[in-house]
Amino acid sequence: MSSSTQISFGNRDDKKAVETGHTFSPKFDDNGLIVAIAQDADTNEVLMVAYMNEVSLKQTLEIGEAVYFSRSRQKLWHKGATSGHTQVVESILTDCDQDALVVKVRQKGPGCCHAGYRSCFYRNIQEAGDPVALGKEIEEQSYDPEKVYG
Repeated sequence: MSSSTQISFGNRDDKKAVETGHTFSPKFDDNGLIVAIAQDADTNEVLMVAYMNEVSLKQTLEIGEAVYFSRSRQKLWHKGATSGHTQVVESILTDCDQDALVVKVRQKGPGCCHAGYRSCFYRNIQEAGDPVALGKEIEEQSYDPEKVYG
């Protein structure tokens, strides 16, 4: 992370400015998080959904690779730090009230899902039932997670 780069976000005092202005003023939830949907920059395939806090969002902007906040581990998570399957950020979109992000990335390596698939969205809902059944949207794993994560 570059210490010479000073990144700051706008305030959220003016609703119209947030919705139509030119200053990025992200709305973090009560836990200090904002949802971040990672999408393939070329195909628009949704790869994963994660969360960012202010620190991880700033680090993402500084280094140009996705850094998230792991809710389960309660710490910053530079995507690919363990697996080598990093996400190079091409652009970040925000919605009208700036409480959600779409992070357009170039996925490095065979996939982003810790279960071994290119996308975390490898299953689909088959039919309503008791319980609701899941099927495979993506049939084959793109890598062996045991070899990558142990």
